[in-house]
Amino acid sequence: MKEENRKYAELAYDLVKDAESFGSRLPGSNGERKYADFMGSKLEEIGIKAKKEEFAVSPRSSIGGIPYAGWVGIILSALTYFALDNYHLWFAMAFIGIATVIWLVFSCFLYKPWFDMFFKQKISQNVYGELVPEDGKYDYTIILSGHTDTSWNWKHSENASKYPDKPIYGLITTYGKVGFGAVCVFLNIGISIAMAIIYAAATFGADWAVEKYYGQSLSFNIFTFVLHFLPVITAIGSAFVTMWNDGDEETASKGAMDNATGCALSYAVIKYFKENPEKMPKNCRIVDCNCGAEEAGLRGSMAFVHKHRNDDLTENAWNINIDSVADKEYFEVVIKDDWQGCRFDTDLEKMFKDTFNEMGIESKTNGCIHNPVGGCDSTPMTRAGIKSVTFAAQNPMLTWYYHTFHDKAERFEMETVGQGFDVVLSVIDKIAKFQEENGYNGPQKK
Repeated sequence: MKEENRKYAELAYDLVKDAESFGSRLPGSNGERKYADFMGSKLEEIGIKAKKEEFAVSPRSSIGGIPYAGWVGIILSALTYFALDNYHLWFAMAFIGIATVIWLVFSCFLYKPWFDMFFKQKISQNVYGELVPEDGKYDYTIILSGHTDTSWNWKHSENASKYPDKPIYGLITTYGKVGFGAVCVFLNIGISIAMAIIYAAATFGADWAVEKYYGQSLSFNIFTFVLHFLPVITAIGSAFVTMWNDGDEETASKGAMDNATGCALSYAVIKYFKENPEKMPKNCRIVDCNCGAEEAGLRGSMAFVHKHRNDDLTENAWNINIDSVADKEYFEVVIKDDWQGCRFDTDLEKMFKDTFNEMGIESKTNGCIHNPVGGCDSTPMTRAGIKSVTFAAQNPMLTWYYHTFHDKAERFEMETVGQGFDVVLSVIDKIAKFQEENGYNGPQKK
């Protein structure tokens, strides 16, 4: 960390600790709203007008609703016993199973908002402020973003806190339970669909189905016999999925790393340029954007790019999305959301990698990762034509402090946050150079 930037690093770290005082900040919650207002007030303190844009969010329609899939597994397990005596139930069970799979794939995994209308809605918000050159003229925009909300407590990950120095135990605790539970849920759904197909085909006289059902083939008899015992096992496994995350705001993540660090660093950077106007990139506007409801399927960044799709906030714009800067051995640039099928900007990727090399930052991830599951706010930005990557310093392995109430500032050091500050400043310098070389009309998404 550069000594001349220490006061901004200390400011950012203090803001991270301030965030904890708001408690959990689940999407659409009072805690999220109060924290967003707090970050807006910090912008007002330095003479930057804070703009709030509210939007509706269904917190449990996306990844936050995964426990519902566990309840589906339990319900199907129980209904199996009734369906063995009344085959008509298999059709209803198959319908429930198919609907659940469609919802899981498109809403929980791909973050599509198609199912939001079926879940309870709340109000979240984006809060942002703009720092423009003293003459009011600019040719491009750099958007610094972090998300204000926190995650529900992941119970299985939290249980791994008993073995903080043995991460393999955490992986077994989490992936073992949830993996077994997922197999049970999908097994229930698969059986329901298979039985519905057999009985429907038999009803319409298909020979193969008639042989199995009316002829009571040996394999079918064995299968139905097993169904007298299997639901007990699948119900237990499905229960593990219901415990994936809980809805209690008291036990939800405090979100120091994920993602008070992103909001704090974005603010510290814009404050730095506000107080040092001579260091502002030429012809550049800088925006500090506090996005809401990231944990509910990137709804805040989606709302932001939709709101500004026809104005200059998305024209010749760059987005440095900052998400979790705390683990000093894992500085990295996230270049792709695998589940979302979205590749981020290669120019920004190179700028971050060059910065890591110049600063002598050694990372166990070699400074670059894909986001293997879920998504980050760079995806909506990229899809809107904004050049974006996500900057992080986080162990990409599932840890006891990720999305649990153990995510507190006391776990990491101010120097790590300060180094993150230096990285962002260096990348901004590289963006400025890129813009100058391209006549302030840098190419958009490749």
